[in-house]
Amino acid sequence: MNDKKAQTRERILAAASAALLQRGPAEPSVGEVMGAAGLTVGGFYAHFESKDALMLEVFQQMLCQRRQRLAQLDQALPAHERRVLLAAFYLSRKHRDASEQGCPLPSSVGELARMPDGFRAVLAEHIELMTAQLAGSPEEADQALADIALMVGGLALARALGPGELSDRVLRAAKSAIV
Repeated sequence: MNDKKAQTRERILAAASAALLQRGPAEPSVGEVMGAAGLTVGGFYAHFESKDALMLEVFQQMLCQRRQRLAQLDQALPAHERRVLLAAFYLSRKHRDASEQGCPLPSSVGELARMPDGFRAVLAEHIELMTAQLAGSPEEADQALADIALMVGGLALARALGPGELSDRVLRAAKSAIV
């Protein structure tokens, strides 16, 4: 792929990432994504075979980036301490209010049952890998999985409520349940 085509593809991926984070994988249109990238719809199919293919690639890329950031936590810390540290960030006002750098799961999980199977496969792989990263032993895997569910659900609810006291309470309550 030549440099100009690669740069254009990256612009499309960046615009799709922002759209997915804000509105999930189903709702944004090709026209919206291409417009946000400063491009016309006509050039889309030179880069992707379909909108679903674009959104699946972006979804997978975003989840991979989240796991890479998680890997930066000190692996010498006990697993429960890593989960508490992750929860402190993940269930924060800053993360709740992040419009372009947050986790895509809260805006996406409700739609995944209606998306092509590839989305669920990517989600399942992500959850398995995250669980492994957050569990210090096989015995802790279920607790790590429960903590992931609590974090994603808590953040989804807090984002749905928007900034405010009840949303802040949801964040605090979810965070305090991860011990």
